[in-house]
Amino acid sequence: MSRKGLGFRLAAVSVLAAAVSACSMMPQNSWFGEDKVEKFTVLHTNDHHGRFWTSRKGEWGMAARMTLVSQVRAEVEAEGGHVLLLSGGDINTGVPESDLQDAIPDFKGMNLLGYDAMAVGNHEFDNSSEVLKMQQDLAEFPFLSANIVYKANGEHAFKPYTTFELGDITVGVMGLTTTDTPKQSNPENMKGLEFISPVEAARKLLPELQDETDVIIALTHMGHYQNGDHGVNAPGDVTLARSVDGIDLIVGGHSQDPLFKPDLQNNTLIVQAQDWGRYVGRADFEYRDGKLSLLNYELIPVNHKGNFTFAQDEKMLKLLTPYQEKGAKLVEQQVGSVDERLAGDRNEVRFGYTNLGRLITSGMMSKANADLAVMNSGGIRASIDAGEITYRDILTVAPFGNGLAYVDMSGKEVVEYLKVVAAKPTNSGAFAHFNGVEMKIDGEKVDVIKIGGKSVDMDKTYRMALLNFSAKGGDNYPNVSEHPGYVDTGYIDADVLREYVEKMSPLKVSDFVPAGIERR
Repeated sequence: MSRKGLGFRLAAVSVLAAAVSACSMMPQNSWFGEDKVEKFTVLHTNDHHGRFWTSRKGEWGMAARMTLVSQVRAEVEAEGGHVLLLSGGDINTGVPESDLQDAIPDFKGMNLLGYDAMAVGNHEFDNSSEVLKMQQDLAEFPFLSANIVYKANGEHAFKPYTTFELGDITVGVMGLTTTDTPKQSNPENMKGLEFISPVEAARKLLPELQDETDVIIALTHMGHYQNGDHGVNAPGDVTLARSVDGIDLIVGGHSQDPLFKPDLQNNTLIVQAQDWGRYVGRADFEYRDGKLSLLNYELIPVNHKGNFTFAQDEKMLKLLTPYQEKGAKLVEQQVGSVDERLAGDRNEVRFGYTNLGRLITSGMMSKANADLAVMNSGGIRASIDAGEITYRDILTVAPFGNGLAYVDMSGKEVVEYLKVVAAKPTNSGAFAHFNGVEMKIDGEKVDVIKIGGKSVDMDKTYRMALLNFSAKGGDNYPNVSEHPGYVDTGYIDADVLREYVEKMSPLKVSDFVPAGIERR
């Protein structure tokens, strides 16, 4: 069966809205009429970020997710339906036990869960190309992206799409990745790759998919931005849906939003399940006479929000326990202590200067013997609570394994650099934290007043500490890696922070109050 010439469209919006607003599943045996109907269910997660194990509160985790997915599969298949399990990407980076083991437990867990496909996320490039290749070889499902190509010849770097035969219908799933990836992950790991427009890639691919399939799903890592207002971020799922006709469902990730109700744009449904496996999204469809109807949609909480209903699957526990135990031994040792909370949550470090940002930049300056330091807020991934500080805490704050670098530049060059970086907007990982410098910032107007407590000497040489990620143009910072005064020290950011915490403990938060920056 082909969708070619069918004038395919979703069922009437009024019917869709009623189905989506339903609070519980419709009885599946009520889906059948006398005519031929195919039923299928799409289960989805996104932005896993190393959470293969439960949280300290016993929340989520792949073992409980396994129980949930197994229950849904049994229910749907008992009624003659089919199930697809999809991931919106970003399996890597976020939990030390996973990061230190190159997400091997996570991909093995996904294999056992039976994932059918995964979008390539930006954090898949946090590791070297060798690690990424190892992960692809380990995974028993395809990594999809239609808009990542080799610069040399324009060929796809990943499989652009795959298809699934679900009874009498064919479902096509194409992958798309945010074009922000080169500035949000280590550019060193993306040499030779180009991230072309997802809209253009989808438009080019659609005729082929429409000829081969009945239903088209875009599995994306681009972000859902309300009404398409993506701000400083690259365009996301809403822009894709409005720009490309013929996509039936977008299963997304990247912005880490819980869409409790699908967003209907240009006859395309958009869904996303927040992050970390906290929810599994469930969309139940029927395909009848060339038309696709959504009967129900929900985000099912995986043992959180007061809903601890899923036991941990024994097979998954047997698989993951050795990895958890191995990782725990690596990260549990104490490295220091602090008297109050160090603020590093996303909604803190991307909107203002924090004591944790000050602590991190202090450590960078100390290690590099630098006059000032610059740190992108996207590299600060968690807070540290008052009390004992473990290596786990350090690695959770700084999970990317970026290197400490420095560059010796004239005062004039430093001022030019700071004027660009200090003007980066809030609500993005590019928003910067500083140390050793005094500035006044008014929108894009930046006045650099002092470095090291003294007026800037335009001819003097200053040493600026930063991460090699930023030095090479990450987050669209000026690329200074070719500057003759640039040095990549080889020290890893987490180890630099760990050493400084050990040296300065017990830490007093009052010693790391942000200062020197006046922002309007």
